[in-house]
Amino acid sequence: MSAKIETTNFLNDLDRVATVRGEIAGYLSHISAILEQSESAGENNSGKLGLDRDIEDISKASKNLHQGRFRLLVLGDMKRGKSTFLNALIGENLLPSDVNPCTALLTVLRYGAQKKVTVYFNDETPPEEIDFKSFKHRYTIDPAEAKRLEQQKKLAFPTVSHAIVEYPLPLLEKGIEIVDSPGLNDTEARNELSLGYINNCHAILFVLRATQPCTLGERRYLENYLKDRGLTVFFLINAWDQIRESLIDPDDTEELQEAEDRLRRVFEANLTDYCQVDGYDIYDERVFEISAINALRKRVKNPEVSLDGTGFPEFMGALNTFLTKERAISELRQARTLARQGSNHVHEAIERRIPLLEQDLNELKERINSVEPEFNKLKDIGEQFKDEIKAVRDNKAKAIADSFRTYVLNLGNTFESDFLHYQPELRFMDFLSSGKREAFESELRKAFERYINDKLSEWSKTAEKEMDAAFAQLSRSAVTYGASYTKVTDKINQKLTGQTVRPVSSYTTEDNAPAWAKWAAGLFSLARGNLAGVAMAGAGFDWKNIVLNFITVMAIGGIISSVPGIILGPVHLALLGLGVGVVQADQARKQLVKAARKELVKYLPQVAQEQWQPIYDAIKECFDVYEQEVTERMDDDIKARKGELDNLMKQKESHEINREQELARLKQLEADVASQAQKVESTYQNFVNAIA
Repeated sequence: MSAKIETTNFLNDLDRVATVRGEIAGYLSHISAILEQSESAGENNSGKLGLDRDIEDISKASKNLHQGRFRLLVLGDMKRGKSTFLNALIGENLLPSDVNPCTALLTVLRYGAQKKVTVYFNDETPPEEIDFKSFKHRYTIDPAEAKRLEQQKKLAFPTVSHAIVEYPLPLLEKGIEIVDSPGLNDTEARNELSLGYINNCHAILFVLRATQPCTLGERRYLENYLKDRGLTVFFLINAWDQIRESLIDPDDTEELQEAEDRLRRVFEANLTDYCQVDGYDIYDERVFEISAINALRKRVKNPEVSLDGTGFPEFMGALNTFLTKERAISELRQARTLARQGSNHVHEAIERRIPLLEQDLNELKERINSVEPEFNKLKDIGEQFKDEIKAVRDNKAKAIADSFRTYVLNLGNTFESDFLHYQPELRFMDFLSSGKREAFESELRKAFERYINDKLSEWSKTAEKEMDAAFAQLSRSAVTYGASYTKVTDKINQKLTGQTVRPVSSYTTEDNAPAWAKWAAGLFSLARGNLAGVAMAGAGFDWKNIVLNFITVMAIGGIISSVPGIILGPVHLALLGLGVGVVQADQARKQLVKAARKELVKYLPQVAQEQWQPIYDAIKECFDVYEQEVTERMDDDIKARKGELDNLMKQKESHEINREQELARLKQLEADVASQAQKVESTYQNFVNAIA
């Protein structure tokens, strides 16, 4: 069972993370400034050292740490108490919770010194800043209106993208950002909007209700969108206190225990599959029984009050462990990698530069000319890796697009059994009347949307595994090519200086690998898109969002937009011949599925053909982006190595270099960078030891 932690301790731990983030960001910023100043000074001395890429990477990492946030996505069906839970978590009755589904927009809650709401639109309308009271009034709807819009397949606010709510709350100030989603049993369009944020969040808080254990809709979303995605999901079984209220005798402790135990068995049977990590069952670390309303009542009266008995201390203990002991360490470790990398690059560049200061111009030219074959070898290594990326790209793009085509063409084989779970729950004598026909057609269309969404989600897991395997292969290759690259650069250094230029001795082989190879192998990332975990071996960009969102939207849109309209006519005609008696109901049900299958099978080849190319292009784009970044980083490294030699030669041609003065400047540069890198090292290690 997870360790308990009260709100104050939770905030203190978050504050510690924020402090360490700020400290390390400051050290990285100092390193960047030192390098920039040195490169500027080098123009009038022995020339630049070619550290532009280090300056860029370290500056970006510093900025990311300064802006660092733990983003939590709250998911769940309507009327599960999401808003009440959030109010209890943040410690104030901020979000409306009296008329669920309440907020009809995807809302991002973050810290701001002043209360402010900004609504963003998906057309050319500029963002609108409004006060909080107006936001609550304008952008909340009652359940009846939500149901009516769902039936009409309409969004409550079709031109609105999302809202940003800024509020001066302690939890938000400590670096938590919360994404509050509309209910999952709302329209499919809103579901896609909510689910589109999944890969951009550190953790998902999935709110269920004790009195409605694991509905079909909830199981559907868990199975299709969360299972086997490498996501961190906390399950919050809300309203656990209401179990007592449902008993005949609420004071009968034995009856209460039996009721609670029955529910626990139901939830465990349904949620265990989603609490497996690397073969380990972590159910007790991910599933929590809570009473959000009781926690909120306590915190509104006294923000410092103990929340024992509400389930919140247990949940916050698990969340705290995940955020501070897993996510924060991973984030800070990458910063340490960049600090070590920058320090090592400076050390090596200076170790190359100092021996060359003594050489006269002719000797320097000869030595530079002598290493040209080695520079060509570096280019060859780059070309070999690029060729491998392209080969993997072409293979995977075709294989995944082909698998989609095969999958779609085979849908008809199992349609009759599969669609039984989706077909409309209407009386068959009703939809023959004009008054009921529109309702039937609406329900049938929604049934197809769910069916197609679920089927394509099932296929996308296969595609995701293929991509994971592909990038894992490229990660291993990056390490191998990086080792070959290092051997050549060592040879270049030896030819130029007449001695071996050794990296910083306290660093590991991994730290001393080429920067481009570390990026390609996923040892550090400067992208801020994918926050849900390590999405790929080289996590410099979010391939899951590129592939899954693009593929799903394209394919689902292509099928859903046409299939229901095509099959409704033939299905209706088939049903007309059956009569309207109750006896014919079962036959009508079978006829409905057969007619639907017949028309679907006719259309599937068209879908498979039309969507093959978009899927192929989406997969190809992922590898192209990866290859482009690897190529740019490798080219930058080669140009920097050549550039530092050209810079030195130009300086020697233009004026006499004051060797003693330059030697002192370079040694000071190395010491200054090493000092800041050591501060990063110490701060990181102290943090790790403190939370161990």
